[in-house]
Amino acid sequence: MRFFVNILSTYFPDLDPPYDVYYEQMLEQVVLAEELGFDCFMFNEHHFLGYGGLVANPAVMLSAAAARTSKIRLGPCISILTVRHPLQIAEDYAMVDAISAGRLEFGMGAGNTPLDYRVFEVPPSEGRMRFLEAHDIITKAWNNDLFHHQGQFWNFEELSLYPRPVQKPPPIWVAGTSADSLRWAGRLGYHIMTVGHPHPPDKVRPSVAAWREGLVEAGFDPARYHCQFHLRTFVDPSSDRAHELGRAAIARYEEISRIGRKDPLPEGYVYDWDGMLATGRNLYGNPEECVKIIHNARAHYDFDTLTNTFNFGGLPHEEVKRSMRLFAKEVMPVFRSK
Repeated sequence: MRFFVNILSTYFPDLDPPYDVYYEQMLEQVVLAEELGFDCFMFNEHHFLGYGGLVANPAVMLSAAAARTSKIRLGPCISILTVRHPLQIAEDYAMVDAISAGRLEFGMGAGNTPLDYRVFEVPPSEGRMRFLEAHDIITKAWNNDLFHHQGQFWNFEELSLYPRPVQKPPPIWVAGTSADSLRWAGRLGYHIMTVGHPHPPDKVRPSVAAWREGLVEAGFDPARYHCQFHLRTFVDPSSDRAHELGRAAIARYEEISRIGRKDPLPEGYVYDWDGMLATGRNLYGNPEECVKIIHNARAHYDFDTLTNTFNFGGLPHEEVKRSMRLFAKEVMPVFRSK
């Protein structure tokens, strides 16, 4: 199994430091992840909300991270293709690949926040079509000396992209839940990203199966392609302390993630803490418990790359780093040695 780290920023002014300190802490965590042997570090793109909005352009954070590291892979998880001009996205991430000396892992998606579509004046009904056309433009820009485009949403004359990526091309990851979107990713030979806490296994597994079918249909060897599974992670030597702090951080995460994004919870809703652990949809506990939870996740979901979100829900920076160290020392080796 491979291990990535992801940050989808959840910013709480009463718990988290001022912005300048907060960014420096995130970059310290990237450096630590490299020291601990994680394979890749990714940043999520969101806008206008405490839920993810502090990384409105992951390329900025990734360039800063690239300047502080030398080995760890770096990428957006995801770049939202529907709300910016695709040529700007192609330029930004080609620069990241060049600055990092070819360490970019490019994650892309259509976005799932209605506020983004409203503010950027993109009709939600156009989201999928814009995503597909933006993808075509970005890949043309990265793979051709000269290219032009005439489409439904964007048109431009023949031009060249400066710079071009160092990798030819960078690995591409597609975030999605539906079988159609992940089968499309498979047919193009892309890796995929999935997440457990919002989606039960019976919603995710069929779509991952469709991705594998798409790979085979297009003549790709599925063994060469990867599926990420994202988990909010907190590890502590004390089980009681891990449960106390981990649950509190998850509760804050759940609350901030609904602001401006989701319908209110139904009346009488009760969070199924035990069920989420039993199916591997949250990851917190002492190292032994975390090993068991990852086994639970593998029994219910199909993935080969575990992406851990350590920095979430207002957890202090020192707690995040301590959790990362303990995970790398006592959890990761259990799965890397097999």
